[in-house]
Amino acid sequence: MGFFHHESDEAQAYDQVVNAPHKAELSHELIAAAASYEAAKAYEKHVAASGQPPSHAKAKELLAGFAGAFIDRIVETKGLDYVDKQKAKHHSQQKVDEVVTVDNYNNY
Repeated sequence: MGFFHHESDEAQAYDQVVNAPHKAELSHELIAAAASYEAAKAYEKHVAASGQPPSHAKAKELLAGFAGAFIDRIVETKGLDYVDKQKAKHHSQQKVDEVVTVDNYNNY
């Protein structure tokens, strides 16, 4: 059971962001949703390889790191600016906080 379904809004945002041309007009909300989806995929790979993190806080930290790495890559490859990058990171952290609750972590 993952945090996002492959047909979720976040998955659709991921496809849209990854397939956008260079210098595309991408909103920070769209990038953040795509980053959340990518982070969830990376987290699932991490859990499969290393097991579940020892705490809810560590799980959120991992997801935030995975999302941040995706945002950095998208900003570099799509030619976006610093402000969009920071807004996307902030919005992505909010999404992680919403989705990765203690209950979700315990039931993962």
